[in-house]
Amino acid sequence: MAEIAIDPTLGPVVNRSADERAVLESFLDFHRAVLLRKLRGISDADATRRLVPSATTLAGLVKHLTEIERNWFHILLDPAPGETFPTTEEAALASFTLAEGDTLANLVAGYERACARSRELAARFDLDHVVPHPQLGEVSLRWILAHLIEETARHVGHADILRELTDGSTGAL
Repeated sequence: MAEIAIDPTLGPVVNRSADERAVLESFLDFHRAVLLRKLRGISDADATRRLVPSATTLAGLVKHLTEIERNWFHILLDPAPGETFPTTEEAALASFTLAEGDTLANLVAGYERACARSRELAARFDLDHVVPHPQLGEVSLRWILAHLIEETARHVGHADILRELTDGSTGAL
């Protein structure tokens, strides 16, 4: 059987027969990378432009996903004293809101730092490690990874639509 050449940026394909953790982490990293690709070559003006009836923008999506990384990995796995998981719809909506001085470059750098920290924290624990969650009772690291795959992929789909509306670019790669 001939060896098939596989693009090494396609972690889920490269890890198609790997263990559970490698599969989960490669799917999450793949969607994280697609988000960053959706933001390449976009100006701050395009990143903050509203193209749909909601307040969703490319810049807002990266800001929101940065907060999602912090909430699910940083706060649940290694909370700072007094730090709590946000539990209101208002907190979720606020994470999309851009502040004065938010630039796409700064937001992307913050997202990359948050993802790197999330990877470091997750590496400390087994998939069966369970932490308390204020609304769900307990969640395992396995569940957190699966949830972040879903959450990130869903918002990357939004980014794909917004990028297509901005300049016609489509696709994961």
